[in-house]
Formats: sequence, C-alpha cells, structure tokens
Amino acid sequence: MTTVLSVSGSPSASSRTNRLLRHLDDRLVAQGHEVIPLDVRTIPAQALLGADFRHPAIVEVTELFARADGVVIATPVYKASYSGVLKALLDLLPQYALTDKTVLPLATGGSTAHVLAIDYALRPVLSSMGAAHIVQGWFTLDKDITVRDDGSVAVAASAAQALTQVIDQFSTALGRSPVLAAAG
Repeated sequence: MTTVLSVSGSPSASSRTNRLLRHLDDRLVAQGHEVIPLDVRTIPAQALLGADFRHPAIVEVTELFARADGVVIATPVYKASYSGVLKALLDLLPQYALTDKTVLPLATGGSTAHVLAIDYALRPVLSSMGAAHIVQGWFTLDKDITVRDDGSVAVAASAAQALTQVIDQFSTALGRSPVLAAAG
C-alpha cells in the first residue's frame, strides 16, 4: 500500500480548496492508498512564521513528508500564486523533502486568470525540492465547487471529470492502477 500525504495549503478550515481536497482523498483511499491529511493551517503559527525547525509540529510534518510515497498539494490561488501559509511550510521543509516522491499539484481560484499559477508558481518550487515526478496538476474554479448543507462537496461535471482523470493519473504514477484497485 502506498502512502499519500494530502496537504491543504488553505488558511481556512471551511475553504473550497480544503473541502475539495478531502473529497479527492476519498477517491485515493478507494483506490487502495493510505491517505494522511495535513491541513497546514493547523500547524502553530509561531512555528511557521518563526521558522522554528525544531518545533515538534515541524519535526512531525517533516517526518510525514519523509514517510509518504506521494504528495498531493492543494492551494487556493491568491494574487497569482499559492497561499502564504503553504509557502511558509515549504520554506521550512528540508531542501530535498520531495526526493523520490510523486507529486500532484492542485489549485482553486475565482478566475481563469490564475490558471497558470500551478505551472509558474508552484511547480518550480516542487521541482526544486527534488520531486521525482510531478504529474499534471489541475486548477478548479471556485464556482465549480459547491458545499452542500451537510458539508459534503459537489463538483461541476466538467471539473469532476478532469479531477477524476488527474487523480487516476496520480494513482497510476504511484504504481497503483485505479481500475484494478476499484475492482479488488
């Protein structure tokens, strides 16, 4: 079984980014992966902003990255880049924290004007951290993510189809066939 660290770079617990990511985690679990959710916003601000490499929370997160076979990183896009809280975390990780990892970058935002944030802002950082394979990422418009009254997520059909495809490609890149995993 492969282990996937699912990192939400949203500063808000109720964000569409966070809810969409947790929705996608369910598909990875159904495909036979162990998924460990990590919400960066839950890391103590003092540790993140004070660059306290020895803080127990930072040590634990570093160990989670080391343990993972694959990493999904999701972020809202602000001012054409990934979130500041995600940047703070990535800055504290070891230089090559993503060595030998398969990585799936995901982003959400209010406008298609930010669609290139994955390729021009996030992908270079992930690459510089030694990611073995960064699979095709996906940008989802906020309007395509609906949070239902019960807290569950509905994704517009076109976005849902694309997200299914990138999740399945990520799963395949991790060495787990989505079709075989769903069947067995």
